Amino acid sequence: MNKINEILLFIDSYVGGSQWFVFLLLGTGLFFTIYLKFPQFRYMKYSLRIVRGKFDKAGDVGDMSHFQALATALSGTVGTGNIAGVALAIHLGGPAALFWMLVTAAVGMTTKFVEVTLSHKYREIAADGSISGGPMYYMKNRLKLRWLAVIFAVATVLSSFGTGSLPQINSISNSMFETFGINHMLTGGILAVLLGFVIIGGIKRIAQVTSRLVPIMALFYFIGSSAVIFYNYQNIIPSLVAIFGDVFTGTAAIGGFLGGSIAFAFNRGVNRGLFSNEAGQGSAPIAHAAARAHEPVSEGLVALLEPFIDTIIICFLTGMVLLSSGVWTEKYDNKFQEADLLFLNTTYSENNAEDVEKLHLFLIGKTNIDFYTGSYNVAHGVVQNQRTVIHSRSVAEEVKVWLNNQPYSGQIEVKNGRLVSKPGLTLSGKSLLHSAPLTTVAFSKSWFGDYGKYVVAFGLLLFAFSTAISWSYYGDRAITYLFGSSKVIYYHIVYVIGFFLASFTDTTIIWTLSGITIALMTIPNLFGILSLSKEMKNEVKLFWKEWAIRYPGEKLPNS
Repeated sequence: MNKINEILLFIDSYVGGSQWFVFLLLGTGLFFTIYLKFPQFRYMKYSLRIVRGKFDKAGDVGDMSHFQALATALSGTVGTGNIAGVALAIHLGGPAALFWMLVTAAVGMTTKFVEVTLSHKYREIAADGSISGGPMYYMKNRLKLRWLAVIFAVATVLSSFGTGSLPQINSISNSMFETFGINHMLTGGILAVLLGFVIIGGIKRIAQVTSRLVPIMALFYFIGSSAVIFYNYQNIIPSLVAIFGDVFTGTAAIGGFLGGSIAFAFNRGVNRGLFSNEAGQGSAPIAHAAARAHEPVSEGLVALLEPFIDTIIICFLTGMVLLSSGVWTEKYDNKFQEADLLFLNTTYSENNAEDVEKLHLFLIGKTNIDFYTGSYNVAHGVVQNQRTVIHSRSVAEEVKVWLNNQPYSGQIEVKNGRLVSKPGLTLSGKSLLHSAPLTTVAFSKSWFGDYGKYVVAFGLLLFAFSTAISWSYYGDRAITYLFGSSKVIYYHIVYVIGFFLASFTDTTIIWTLSGITIALMTIPNLFGILSLSKEMKNEVKLFWKEWAIRYPGEKLPNS
């Protein structure tokens, strides 16, 4: 597993985890924001009216309503990124990472407006009579770049696993195990069967499920997270200060957190922000292409609401839960994951400022550090003559070694800082947490007490499962584009099997894989919409001309 993760990290460092990708993503959103004169602010009230059917006409073609399209796309974005992804961003970059998530969402509103509009304009009717759309169709029909459309479609299939299936069930199964002690495979098996029943009904059944599920789960999470924040009301102002105050300074070491840099907060915040709202990735346009609408800009305006709801509201609430509760700097007993585990060749003390600075520079990639290679003697679960162990980017404490859940006595082997795996061998101790377990602990720091874990478990179950449902449709449409609708059934089978297998796969590897697949979709899509910027501006003008004719006397935003 360690070797696989190292290979994936190497690939991710040149794509999704690289600075150029982050600047491309934000730069595209910023360009369209200025080029179209800040549509995310000027057009929002019209977006709300269109969702309610204000702009509909008799005979509009599509498989679902505006609201169902919005709910389906939101169910694809409101998932583990809102619960586990925010926790991971803050764990890696500190409070300032949340600031960059919000910035990503603000400019992402325009990006999503553009990509959905263009994709809806060039949608097609598939052989089975269903609507099929997405960036691959404007790449083929407008740009005449079939090779780019194929790259995007293949990346969509890969991303349906890396974004929509694998990390979702992984987070659900981890949460169910931590909360209820339910076996990972049992959770995966039950939900895989339910997933199969839903997706076999196609987009109309998916739309029916998501349009009911999304409002319920959003309200549930809003109430639960607000309760945690107001319980820790004395930390609301300090948390807000940290979010905005650390943007240009980085976050100093505090508690078990060894500090975060400006660059790390920026990169991880933008990266996790994209994973959360998917603006620019080209996924939501696939769902919106099926909406009943005669005019593409109207559906683009509906999509504009997604990053606002997903990131600016829901992710911000999660971030405030984590920061106000203080759990992001505290160490907790947990079972160590090998991919997060490093054995150092020297002993470092968190009480020594010089040692903390060395570890901080190592964790943000500014310097190297010596790793341990050799063997350790272990007596009744306790490592003898142990040097510093890093787990989850923190100095691990009270490290214990177990073999088949019993205290281990014998030797463990370490090579270049990595534990040499042995069947049944696990380590535990105190360290920082990240992803869903961190959010789970945060919800216990409230009126909920120990029952807070049930709030997170239930919310994660709803969020993540709905995401897996929507992403099955995205992959479905990509397969339809590549091979025709007759081959979709085989994709569905593989998708459900992969969903099951990911329920007991290492979390860190899943998150790393998701970063790669996001980039593989996003880069071709951004290239495409930038190439059609003039056409997009013209479509907006045509839309407001029609609005003026249908609703004379209204003051329009660009008048």
